[in-house]
Amino acid sequence: MTIDITAPPTGPGKAEDDARTDRLDGLTVVLPCFNEAPNVASAIHQACWAASWSAERHEVIVVDDGSSDATAQIAGDVARDVPQVRVVRHDHNRGYGAALTSGLRAARMPWVLLTDADLQFDLNQIERFVPLTAEADYLLGWRIDRQDPRHRRVNAAAWNWLVRRAFDLQVRDVDCAFKLIRREVVANVPLTSSGAMISTELLVRAQANGARVTELGVEHLPRVAGEQSGANPRVVLRALRELRQLRRELRGPAGRPAMSTPITPAAA
Repeated sequence: MTIDITAPPTGPGKAEDDARTDRLDGLTVVLPCFNEAPNVASAIHQACWAASWSAERHEVIVVDDGSSDATAQIAGDVARDVPQVRVVRHDHNRGYGAALTSGLRAARMPWVLLTDADLQFDLNQIERFVPLTAEADYLLGWRIDRQDPRHRRVNAAAWNWLVRRAFDLQVRDVDCAFKLIRREVVANVPLTSSGAMISTELLVRAQANGARVTELGVEHLPRVAGEQSGANPRVVLRALRELRQLRRELRGPAGRPAMSTPITPAAA
């Protein structure tokens, strides 16, 4: 399979591109995947374009978390044609957190965009994030109009309430899969969550490491192919176990981890 990255379908011309100065020095896009065969090629295509427009240098890392479908094969075919694409494979399904961690550890660029391969975000929205990197190290999206089934929205509201209470976090949408992070603030932090708790752990540890955090609203799209696994009871139980473990590890005298920097909201 070949993905043409020689010219965007639509967009600015070369003269305008050369005149731009609002670019990142380098960007890694991490795409964790589990059984995303219908989506992964398009996800890589979109990631390549968004990254090439937003950064001087870029790479796309696809982490196949032990998929049982053709996800790894499709991603590998793309990687053979596109030098900026690399594939990291898990020999069995280890969980969303493990996939994100593998992607972070493989990243080489100064900035990392953590997103998903389910095509529920227009990755060109990163253009609104880039100017904010002058004052922030961890830019966390929040879904303005979440396009998920009602039961998932209810579960997400309960989860956000729980982690806000557990870790004294002032965030709207801790699990939003649109995060732009300065790699150095998370490069050496220990990450123990192998499941859905990873988003909370990343934010807590990055902030404890001095990261300046900003939230920015992003548009969310409905999933059109593949299946969601976030509401799986085993996924939920694992997240609750990992929450308890992390809170026990980081708990101070007041029962909460020390937060060194406030979270700043940005205009939607």
